[in-house]
Amino acid sequence: MATIVRDLFPGPYALPTTAFAAPDVIQGTNFSFPVLRFDAATDENAYFPFRLHNYGSGNITIDLDWYADTASSGDCKWAGRIAAITPNSDADDIEGKAFATFADVTTTHLGTTGQRLHRSTVTLTATDAAVAGDMCWIRIQRDADAAGDTMAGDALLVGATISYSDT
Repeated sequence: MATIVRDLFPGPYALPTTAFAAPDVIQGTNFSFPVLRFDAATDENAYFPFRLHNYGSGNITIDLDWYADTASSGDCKWAGRIAAITPNSDADDIEGKAFATFADVTTTHLGTTGQRLHRSTVTLTATDAAVAGDMCWIRIQRDADAAGDTMAGDALLVGATISYSDT
């Protein structure tokens, strides 16, 4: 059994027409990097397309690497979901395809340093009947209006990794 790992970075993503995470480029002291800014007051989303190569079965895990723009405390609630279409088989309308049920996780800011890198892991148990070779979209959302999201300011997504079993 092997674990398949795929990186998703700000750049090859799609944004909805409303409530989207704002793309930005951070000019760090020593290097620049792209991020998606997820607001503290409004649920915002980004979509990452990918082909589900060598998928066996089971959960799909999304690791989100992010940091707080200004906060050094509080909880950040992330959510993810997947939509999967099997080419030449599914009768789903690609423009109207629904996502599977959300999975979420709440991560407590590690404190003291406002721009400290964090990793939150969302485990998708609802995989939309995905099979190997499906065209998929991962929807990543900061659930900012949830009672559990108490972190002030934007959460900046640096990258995400999806992983799953090939058996």
